[in-house]
Amino acid sequence: MKNFLVKTIANAGALAVAVWLLDKITLTGDSTGRKIGTLIVVALLFGLVNFLVKPIVKVLTFPLFILTLGLITLVVNALMLLLTSWLADKLDLSFHVDGFWTAVLGGLIISVVSWALNVVLPDGD
Repeated sequence: MKNFLVKTIANAGALAVAVWLLDKITLTGDSTGRKIGTLIVVALLFGLVNFLVKPIVKVLTFPLFILTLGLITLVVNALMLLLTSWLADKLDLSFHVDGFWTAVLGGLIISVVSWALNVVLPDGD
C-alpha cells in the first residue's frame, strides 16, 4: 500500500512539473486545494492507464521497440498521456494536453521527474 502511495505522489509531482513547464498542458481550477485534488486524481488515472493499457501497447508494438532501439517508448508515453487527458475530459477533470508533440515532451518530462522522485521517496521495501 505504501508503494502505491509513493508512486501516486511521484506521478502527481511529475504531472505538476509538466504542467508548470509546458503551456499546452493545462490544469485549471479556482483554488490551490482544488488543483492539488485534481492533480492527485489525474495521477491515479495516469497510473491506472499505465498499469492496464501500457503493457498491452508495448506487447503489440514490440517489433517497433526493437527496430527503433526503444525510442518508440517516447511515442507510447505520449499516447498514455493523451489517453489520460481524454479520460480526464470525460470525467470532467480540468486537465488537458493539447497536441501530440506536447504529449511527447510532457511524457519525457513526466518519465524523468517520476523516476527521480521514485529514487528520492522511500518505498515499502
